[in-house]
Amino acid sequence: MAKKKTASEATLKPDPVYGSLLVSKFINCIMRNGKKTVAQRIFYQAMEEIKKRVPDKDPMEIFTQAVENVKPNLEVRSRRVGGASYQVPMQVNKKRQQSLAIRWIIQACREKKGRPMYEKLAAELIAAYNREGAAITRRENVHRMAEANKAFAHFAW
Repeated sequence: MAKKKTASEATLKPDPVYGSLLVSKFINCIMRNGKKTVAQRIFYQAMEEIKKRVPDKDPMEIFTQAVENVKPNLEVRSRRVGGASYQVPMQVNKKRQQSLAIRWIIQACREKKGRPMYEKLAAELIAAYNREGAAITRRENVHRMAEANKAFAHFAW
C-alpha cells in the first residue's frame, strides 16, 4: 500500500536555482517570520561561499553530502514501563532523518556568533561534508546515547 503524501509534501515546489526539493525544504527551515527571500539570499550566498572555498567541487554535491552525513540512524525515545521511564534506542525513519539533519545544521549555525549567517552556514556545510563540526558532533552524541541504552532495546515494540 502506497504512503499518502502530507499537505506540505504535496505543495512543496523545487527551488528556482537548483530545482531541488531538498533545497526548498532547507530554505523553508532557515526562514523566520515568513521572510522567504531573506532565507533564499542566505542559502544562495552560502552556496557561492562554498564555491569560493572549495572550487573543485560542485556546491550542490557538498550540500547534499553534508545533509547525508548528518542524518542519524538511531535515536533514543522515552518509553514508560511500570512507573519507570527508559531511554529506548530506535531506528529513525527516512523523513525524520532528513528533518533532524536540516534542523541540526541550521541550529549549529545559529548558535555561532559574530559572522553573517551565510558564512556560518557555508562553514557548517563544509564541516559536515568533511564529517566534522557541531552538527556531526550532535549526531555522534545521539548515536552514543542509543549505544549506551542498548540494554533497553527490548522495550521497543
